[in-house]
Amino acid sequence: MGMSRALVVLSVCAACAVAVACLPGCTGSDQSSSSAPPTKPAAKPSADPGETGHSHDHHSHDAGPHDGTISDWGGGKYHVEFTVDHDKKETIVYVLDGDANTPVAVKAGTVLLSIADPKFQVELKAKPLEGEAAGSSSRFVGTHDSLGIVKEFQGTISAEVDGTPYVADFKEEPHSHD
Repeated sequence: MGMSRALVVLSVCAACAVAVACLPGCTGSDQSSSSAPPTKPAAKPSADPGETGHSHDHHSHDAGPHDGTISDWGGGKYHVEFTVDHDKKETIVYVLDGDANTPVAVKAGTVLLSIADPKFQVELKAKPLEGEAAGSSSRFVGTHDSLGIVKEFQGTISAEVDGTPYVADFKEEPHSHD
């Protein structure tokens, strides 16, 4: 009877260990273990821009100063404006002030644009506007063949600015190309 009881106890312990090991993946949370630290003032914890379909930008914005799509980037401290030129297969992302009107130069070497469908990423390089200090930029530019597809893009814009990670979800809305 002693050996049988030991096997039962060992089996129960093993089952408990497996259950506890599986808990982090079973919480129902949409945060992935590969997401950035919780201190980020970012809008989205998920690495996949199309994963939740929920934007943390709870207020709407009109078209930006460059006729692009505006998203909150850092709880109102900054906004980003996504623009695309399908003919050039080029995107320009502008960093704007809290009111989403004025370009704000930030110290970020690159900005990562992640598009949900078709799924691709573009590393955008700083291209400072005239008068912006060396090492800072409010304009980030990149090209990709998929940007030539005429459609409304959806994705995330992320970068590290002065040691703080920022992420914004964006979704273009249909508009006339007059």
